[in-house]
Amino acid sequence: MPNLPTELITEILLKLPVKSLLKFRSVSKSWLELISSPDFVKTHLLLSTSNKEYTHHGLMFKFASTSDRGVKDCSLSALLCDSVTEAFDLDYPGKYYRNDYPRFVGSVNYPNVYPKFVGSVNGLICLAIRILHGLDDLYLWNPSIRKYKKLPSCRLNQSRCYHEQALDGFNFGFAYDEFQDDYKVVGIFPIFGNIRLCRIEVQIYSLKSNSWRRIDDFQGRELLNAPAKCVNGKLHWLDKQRNIISIDLADEKWAEVERPYSEGCGYVKLGVFGSDLSVLCNYGRTHVDVWVMTEYGVKESWTKMFTVKFPDDSMGIFYPPILMSNEGEILLKFGSRFTKYNPKDDSIRYVDVTNFAPCIEAEIYVKSLVCPFLQKRTRTHQQWRLK
Repeated sequence: MPNLPTELITEILLKLPVKSLLKFRSVSKSWLELISSPDFVKTHLLLSTSNKEYTHHGLMFKFASTSDRGVKDCSLSALLCDSVTEAFDLDYPGKYYRNDYPRFVGSVNYPNVYPKFVGSVNGLICLAIRILHGLDDLYLWNPSIRKYKKLPSCRLNQSRCYHEQALDGFNFGFAYDEFQDDYKVVGIFPIFGNIRLCRIEVQIYSLKSNSWRRIDDFQGRELLNAPAKCVNGKLHWLDKQRNIISIDLADEKWAEVERPYSEGCGYVKLGVFGSDLSVLCNYGRTHVDVWVMTEYGVKESWTKMFTVKFPDDSMGIFYPPILMSNEGEILLKFGSRFTKYNPKDDSIRYVDVTNFAPCIEAEIYVKSLVCPFLQKRTRTHQQWRLK
């Protein structure tokens, strides 16, 4: 090993999975410094993200059961290629809150604690944990290195806004601002008074400053209760009129994105297909159309990628496609199960997953070394240390 050039050692290590790299940090101080360096973390992330076999990706999902609100994940490459895939339980941040809060609110059996995926960027999962009275605790969590950071609570400019009708009103989006080299969370909070919506407050959290601040130019439209989709440095939501509303993280300006669908479609869901904004439009229980904006911001670039017919013998709804395999199959969720749609012969087949329960949310993440804490460079040692 001493005869191997440092460049060759680095090239070999960059191709290894995170699990192996975590072990190899104990080999020597030089390996620890190399694997922990920002350049190595960034290059490893780029290589993992661009891997077309998805061997460095996972698919995380949460249960639909009211009695068990756990989180599981499985290998994305195994889900695409293997006949049977195994899911594994995850100890997510805030999992044990359920032991600290009562199971009943008054006489109503209300599940007080449950996780919700806000988004995934560069291996970091933004996780919202809903607790008593509709409050959300937010975490930045890297499940690959088993580290997380609890975000400070934002301070809303009101005396009291929480009641039964506001429990599901909060809305969040998570993204990486490449211009500021900063991870940000956008929170949208409906403010109620006398059980009526008075206004909507928007705040942005910055990991660099580790604080929230309010922005004042929100257009005031109520958004559907679904996490934002991040494309082209912007977060996107649907409002209650099914318009696509976006905020640019660079200048914090709001805009409306031209939509491809007409009033005739049923429910509409936003998604990300590859790196492009996508929209799934449902037409009764006959079929769904999937549209993709191939050139961001250009209305004419909306392209109907494919149409999926509803299975004759199944109940459920389709969710936006997760990704397309190298063989051209589309992985998407139908009801509470994962399916593969083949556009060539218009066929659908279910994916077998062991240790699996019906799920209501799924989130792709890349397995990375990105740490959810701030980092700074020391003057005495030319290396990066956790703050």
